[in-house]
Amino acid sequence: MRVLCGTDIIEISRIKESIERSGSTFTNMIFTPNEIEYCESRKGAKYTHYAGRFAAKEAIFKAVSSLLKNKFDISWHNAEVINDENGNPKVKFLNIKFDEIKDIDISISHCREYAVATVILITEKED
Repeated sequence: MRVLCGTDIIEISRIKESIERSGSTFTNMIFTPNEIEYCESRKGAKYTHYAGRFAAKEAIFKAVSSLLKNKFDISWHNAEVINDENGNPKVKFLNIKFDEIKDIDISISHCREYAVATVILITEKED
């Protein structure tokens, strides 16, 4: 068994500026349609949620990086952050498979200025 971790923090203002500057070009490049729908539904807090999902994807990439042959083997749309029935964030991999991952947990948090995410995953693979 091996435990892998990834974490990321982002200024919410950077995500807001990117979306306001590039609009759907930026959101469509980074986020899946489900993620966009979720963030847009958050109305006044949409940039906070976009930033949280951005940090989550970066944390996911960091956690799985040692499982990849090449860091470019995963793209923004291969990892989707969804919410379970209780509103807790969950990771869903799309068009990419990690057979060695046995469990994955994610936490996203935000305050006025920052969003942060941490991902912990358990693999069968030994060092």
